[in-house]
Amino acid sequence: MSDSLVQDAAIRVFADLSPPATVNAAESGTWPTKLWDAVAAAGFLDAIGDGEDGSLAGLADAAAVLGAAGRHAVPLPLADTMLARWLLRRAKLTVPDGPLAIVVEGGDDRVDLVRTGGSWRLSGAIGAVPWARDAKALVIATGSKVALVAPLRAAIEKRTNLAGEPCDAVSLDVTLAADKIAQAPAGTDAATVYRLGALLRAIEMAGALEEMLTLTVTYANDRVQFGRPIGKFQAVQQQLALAAEQVAAACVAVSAGIAGAIGGDLAFTAGAAKLRAGEAAGRVADIVHQVHGAIGFTHEHRLHHLTRRLWSWRDEFGHEGFWALELGRLAAAQGADGLWPFFAAR
Repeated sequence: MSDSLVQDAAIRVFADLSPPATVNAAESGTWPTKLWDAVAAAGFLDAIGDGEDGSLAGLADAAAVLGAAGRHAVPLPLADTMLARWLLRRAKLTVPDGPLAIVVEGGDDRVDLVRTGGSWRLSGAIGAVPWARDAKALVIATGSKVALVAPLRAAIEKRTNLAGEPCDAVSLDVTLAADKIAQAPAGTDAATVYRLGALLRAIEMAGALEEMLTLTVTYANDRVQFGRPIGKFQAVQQQLALAAEQVAAACVAVSAGIAGAIGGDLAFTAGAAKLRAGEAAGRVADIVHQVHGAIGFTHEHRLHHLTRRLWSWRDEFGHEGFWALELGRLAAAQGADGLWPFFAAR
């Protein structure tokens, strides 16, 4: 993760306003107003870029914020709102204040958008939309169109993910005025938005993975058994080394994904980052809970805030199997002569 001034500012905000008590309260249904207001006032929500030319040059700043958010298990739709605001600006639609939820057509989720005279008919069913109940608007990417929908016009069935955060089922059957629909500019179709969403989730996952490793190394050095810290035992050291290897690999993949996205190679690098972060999430979670033992499973311990979010984020914007298949298709499309140059260029 970047050691930038933006990251330092984000860490200060999240350390002060996203302690375990705030995370627990959010999981019980209390919206963290002070935390949201601080994030909005700091300008973090528009960190991706200005949206005028499709440039993702600001993605490094967004990554600094999201990595810090992952470390602190921030109970807010930061990545979702960042992505939705970027998309709305690119489509030249009005950007509402407040948290936003984003729906990207794909997989089992289908959204139909049909023009009817001077308006549009939007219908569909989406099984899991993070933070839909708390959103001031739903931003929907379908094909090459972008739609802005007030949440009161959608049927929202409240559900939660493994992290205890809102992940609601949404049904749509509404008529929208023409000023709520826009043509997505080049390079901003639903597939591209989905890839960018996957990269933003991978960035949050990398932050959470780094924090889990830090917590576990600290615990292993503090916990004394048989007269010495358990971190001095070779078996524990080996497990910590394996966890560190996974965290490092995930962070390298995410850093490459950020650089690739800024350089215009989002299709490959975003999928690779999400795939590698997802693989690391499972392996690292196993190790850190083994090292912590029973205490790591208690509600009072902070570790579960991170592991439960990792398990939830693995499935959002595509799980490992989805991205493995997508990357395989992308590689196969290069043909026999193009395969090596394709990978060597990365």
